[in-house]
Amino acid sequence: MMGLVSGVLLWSGAHLFQRVAPEARARLGNAGRPLMALLLLASVVLMALGYQQASTTVWWGRQATWVGVNNVLVYLGFYFIVGSQLRTRVAGVIRHPQLTAVKLWALAHLLVNGDSASLILFGGLLVWAVLEVVIINKQDGKSPLNKPDPSLPRECAAIGATLALYGVAAYVHGWLGYPVHG
Repeated sequence: MMGLVSGVLLWSGAHLFQRVAPEARARLGNAGRPLMALLLLASVVLMALGYQQASTTVWWGRQATWVGVNNVLVYLGFYFIVGSQLRTRVAGVIRHPQLTAVKLWALAHLLVNGDSASLILFGGLLVWAVLEVVIINKQDGKSPLNKPDPSLPRECAAIGATLALYGVAAYVHGWLGYPVHG
């Protein structure tokens, strides 16, 4: 369980570093980019291995009702990520679409995974995403929303890319032994 906790803390610390210690991050300059990338990669490895190896207590189990809600929230989160990259309408409605996507993803996974390892992983990343939004809004103020370039082809491309991304994620989950449907 320590690897899992360490991974969540390392992920959060590496992401928050620029916001909570901007002078220290600025001193690193461009040389700090590979270091941050290495720390983030290490955090993902720690989280993945820690989650797989954790002996956990189960408080609630997976229920069919929540599986559908989980899948919709995860799909919506993927759409927020893709839509923010393609500058669809979502970029003009949601202030922090990628962090909102992480919050949706984490909440969705908490609905269907009621064990201690999941609470640490998904709950920890949910707390990080909320903190990140609060700190960004406090430091930068609530900036105006991005001006999207709404067009039907762009929206269709975002929906198609989101479906593909969701399909790949569902396949990988099933391959790893964590089926997302049923």
